[in-house]
Amino acid sequence: MVKMESTEEQDRKLVLEFCHLLEKSKQLFNGLRDLPQYGHRQWQAYFGRTFDVYTKLWKFQQQHRMVLDSKYGLKRWQIGEIASKIGQLYYHYYLRTSETNYLNEAYQFYAAIRGRAYYSRAAKEDRPDLMVKKLRYYARFIVVCLLLKKMKLVRELVTELEKQIQEYTNTYEPEDHMEWSLVLEEIKGFIKAEAAVAVLHADSNPIILSHSGSGSRLSPLTTPPCERSPHMTLSLQEILIVGSACEQAKFSELTMDMFRMLQTLEREPTESATNALSMSHGLHGHDASPAASRIPPYGVPGSKGYMENGRHFRDNPHKYLLYKPSISQLLVFLASGTKELPLGGALLLYMSADGCFSTTKHPEDCEYLVTGGLIHCNSNVCPSDGYELGGLATSVKRDSVDGGGLSCRGKSYKENHCLYPGDLYPFTRRPLFIIIDSDNSFVFQHIPRYFGQPLVVLMSPQDVPPAFQADVQHHGSLFTLFLHSPLTALCYICNVGDVPIHHWERCQTYVDRFITEASRLVTRCRIDEIEQGFIDSSYVQFFGDDFLRTLILRFVFCDVVLRLHRGFRGRHMRPRCEPQLPGNELLEHPSLSHIVFQLASALDVRGHFSEGPECD
Repeated sequence: MVKMESTEEQDRKLVLEFCHLLEKSKQLFNGLRDLPQYGHRQWQAYFGRTFDVYTKLWKFQQQHRMVLDSKYGLKRWQIGEIASKIGQLYYHYYLRTSETNYLNEAYQFYAAIRGRAYYSRAAKEDRPDLMVKKLRYYARFIVVCLLLKKMKLVRELVTELEKQIQEYTNTYEPEDHMEWSLVLEEIKGFIKAEAAVAVLHADSNPIILSHSGSGSRLSPLTTPPCERSPHMTLSLQEILIVGSACEQAKFSELTMDMFRMLQTLEREPTESATNALSMSHGLHGHDASPAASRIPPYGVPGSKGYMENGRHFRDNPHKYLLYKPSISQLLVFLASGTKELPLGGALLLYMSADGCFSTTKHPEDCEYLVTGGLIHCNSNVCPSDGYELGGLATSVKRDSVDGGGLSCRGKSYKENHCLYPGDLYPFTRRPLFIIIDSDNSFVFQHIPRYFGQPLVVLMSPQDVPPAFQADVQHHGSLFTLFLHSPLTALCYICNVGDVPIHHWERCQTYVDRFITEASRLVTRCRIDEIEQGFIDSSYVQFFGDDFLRTLILRFVFCDVVLRLHRGFRGRHMRPRCEPQLPGNELLEHPSLSHIVFQLASALDVRGHFSEGPECD
């Protein structure tokens, strides 16, 4: 009798311990939303405590499952909810650290929920809130799969989500059924827009490539070659990716341009590290723990900095993702990114946004002279003023003084929710690499270098041929597509909708040859040629970084292709950069044009391009 009472008391204590861990985990998880979104050290310790509690909770329910089933009444959907929270932890940790291995960890937990059917009986609980949790799980899992390019699984999940939404609507007739229908349509629209060009397998089924310039993350196979020089001193460390284009396809506060650019600025997860993480806690059995032992060598949650072999430099630069931020939010994140830069680090600002236009003269209409990084203007309105020529709309929010319009129409005030070139002047105190994708991009071409720091601005074309305008507005910018996947962009502007896999890989070799040749042309310049202005020193200093070198060379590809394409006539339909890249020695070099003509012939679209030398 005493032994039986002792066992019951022990079981009671186990249940109390589980309840304590469950409540503590919920408190810590709910507190995550109150953490500052910018800065590094402010949130690490809190994440560490949260990971630790969820580690204990997950292991505890594994070790005492029989007791919790019989004495607590633990249900499978409750286990699924814990696993879903762990998946969310890993996903948010990926967002804050930019390390793609954590994205794989989030995927493993979400896949475990589906594989073990933890939410299979949710509909039978007669609880609409539980069905909403199940729908949210599906939406989060789809985001992770999109980021990992698991498109076949994405389509399966979308089909399942549609069925679950229908069941939820028919059973409960909820007030939010229209919201979930909109979520579903948003996902479908995003998937359709993402597939700009289909690469076909031998059986004519579309496939997703994860190698060789297919728009995937950077890998040893896709990193452009580079002949190093002592001038290549900078490393990309902080990134702001801002998406404010109103009509563009989006999902979960990720516009299509943001989605493409964030992958362009990440490395593929290392196979050995991913396998080690999975094996260390038996993920093949799907009962895994987010224990701290799974985190190295990428940084233990809560540790000081992200150290690897004693260095503060990470595999992936740290990123902030901002969807339609207010101008104050954008400036705060810019200031935080600048503050976090280590010595020798550079910050990249990427903005995809609608133009905020001014009635003032455009930069081309002003006569100006640039000397020593400063602008001397012969017009009453000078580009160096930084606020007279408009900028980029950052959000759709309006103050009462704004008068409700996007354009900077009035002479008495400027549009509040607009990023002007002048807003960026203070941040040129540190090495700054800017990419502007907008129909008002050229207003950023005259940012002065007051502080003598490296500064490069890559600007999209301000217009595209009428045949592409509707698609580009909704499906994502052509310029960003060139920076993300050059071959896809070229196929798109030549109306090539699908390419067999063997042909795609052959064509990709031409793109690789172009990138290699362009890299050779950039790096062949000697010290005296840099000093004489053959190429601005900013490009050379940025060129040593794999990501920035990739962007520069893909920009060159974009410029050469659009210059040769018959449909893109007029300077406003080509990209610009500041400082200007060499013309005869790079952008108009015959070897680069020849490779583009060869690629066009291989795709059987030579007719889309201007007359040039016949290709082999």
